Amino acid sequence: TMVGGVGYRMVKEALEERAHLLKSAPHLSAPLPIMLPIYKWWQLPYYWVGIKLYDLVAGSQCLKSSYVLTKARALELFPMLRRDRLVGAIVYYDGQHNDARMNLAIALTAARYGAVTANYTEVQQLLKEPGTGGRLRVCGVRCRDVLTGKEFDVRAKCVINATGPFTDSVRKMDDEKVPNICQPSAGVHIVMPGYYSPDNMGLLDPATSDGRVIFFLPWEKMTIAGTTDSPTDVTSHPIPTEEDINFILSEVRNYLGADVEVRRGDVLAAWSGIRPLVTNPDSKDTQSLSRNHVVTVSDSGLITVAGGKWTTYRAMARDTIDAAVREHSLPAGSCQTMGLQLEGAQDWSPTLYIRLVQDYGLESEVAQHLASTYGGKAFEVAKIAQVTGKRWPIVGKRLVSEFPYIEAEVVYGVKEYARTAVDIISRRTRLAFLNVQAAEEALPRIVDIMAKELNWCEQKKKEQLEAARTFLYYEMGYKVKTDQLTDSSEISLLPADIERYKKRFHMFDKDKKGFITILDVQRVLQSISVQMDENTLHEILNEVDLNKNGQVELNEFLQLMSAIQKGRVSGSRLAVLMKSAEENLRRRQAIPVDRSGGGL
Repeated sequence: TMVGGVGYRMVKEALEERAHLLKSAPHLSAPLPIMLPIYKWWQLPYYWVGIKLYDLVAGSQCLKSSYVLTKARALELFPMLRRDRLVGAIVYYDGQHNDARMNLAIALTAARYGAVTANYTEVQQLLKEPGTGGRLRVCGVRCRDVLTGKEFDVRAKCVINATGPFTDSVRKMDDEKVPNICQPSAGVHIVMPGYYSPDNMGLLDPATSDGRVIFFLPWEKMTIAGTTDSPTDVTSHPIPTEEDINFILSEVRNYLGADVEVRRGDVLAAWSGIRPLVTNPDSKDTQSLSRNHVVTVSDSGLITVAGGKWTTYRAMARDTIDAAVREHSLPAGSCQTMGLQLEGAQDWSPTLYIRLVQDYGLESEVAQHLASTYGGKAFEVAKIAQVTGKRWPIVGKRLVSEFPYIEAEVVYGVKEYARTAVDIISRRTRLAFLNVQAAEEALPRIVDIMAKELNWCEQKKKEQLEAARTFLYYEMGYKVKTDQLTDSSEISLLPADIERYKKRFHMFDKDKKGFITILDVQRVLQSISVQMDENTLHEILNEVDLNKNGQVELNEFLQLMSAIQKGRVSGSRLAVLMKSAEENLRRRQAIPVDRSGGGL
């Protein structure tokens, strides 16, 4: 019962905090129904009781009641689900939010209430001075501005260490003998096209083949799938591995019907995040990892908060400040943050985006994105959006055609203290997380806009572009994506397929050079009257041109077709172009007119 009591309190608090999150930032968070598919009859009552208890504990904070679905209804809502052995499903509600924007909203709200905030700043060492009884007490930190390399001191009555996976490195600055309390664990997630999940329904399985939880949820019009849970070293640049990605893909295959082909090429981005799981230094049982948060105070007065989860961030902050007030006898009243609205929430309403469309002439999709990111501040972004010169939309030039991010957001991001291109593609917009190739395509324009705002020289622009490309390449799964092509040097195509693809290749390679250049592609496109600009053509060829010599050899083309057939890469633009060109030219053969009386 003791455990039950603690468990109950923990769940109760988490549910109260979840309700607070939905109220304090309604533009950033929303309830999402999540389905648990059930494949064995006996599991139905077992899961149902568990989830009903969850509703009961939530009480008035319950988002919406959970319910049971028959097999037929479950398949209607989630048509790509595997049919065989499916018994039914249970649907429960949880909250979902835009984590990067929430993080920023909290910092901006704190700043509005008088907090002094600094980004791109790291702590070099803790400052100490003798306190009462001769003990050394922490009285500030030595900081370094990462952008300029300048170092400076910040004095404080109390220093709080809230550094997630880096918890222990700061504790060791205070006392190098202190044992580690943080056990970092790597969670890899992948993003796949939106059609892998219904628009407004996630899927979660609490017990996979190896006991890990697997989910795929709709997120920002895409599908996010995860997750792995493996011990890792702390690093600022965690990198997803091919094994992790394939583990998630194989689990996803388990749940989807046989007619849905889950292809490696459908992974649009992949990343690894570090969870800071903690052991409580004050508890007897040092082995048990806490899913809850821990607040500890060192002999020198350094306060550390570690562990916890996104949902309970406010309660974690409250407990930490309570400890600070106690330890350092600070003058403070009771906690005021329950029900406090975050940046953007004040003037937000679910129909705000309609005003953005009507008042500014933004596309509906762009307006919805702005309203659900900036809340009431969306008008400030709309005001700086540039006129497109087209009939519609009147303002708001997109960074890439298939995503609702507009150029004005880069300018606004800089106003909100973004200083690197990586920041803009990953945290101020979510492009890097949604599609690495789209993010790379948008980079040159993003860097141009930032350079204008921040007076960057050509050298600085080049550095920013390179840094962002490196980030996409290693940390967002681009490398893993491009490796898929280069590794598949063996070509496994049927002889008939090889013949077909060779014909297609020779249709482009008219002069029988054995390779295709931009000019060849242009010539074929002109013959079917399709216009395409040089840059796009260059990019299209570049995707396939493995040895980067500016031409696509027959072997490279066959490798690509082989990789596409295996599902390693999703249809490349060149392959799709060639196929449609071939079909167009076939259709163009002259129609005989002799039977229509001379073709009047």
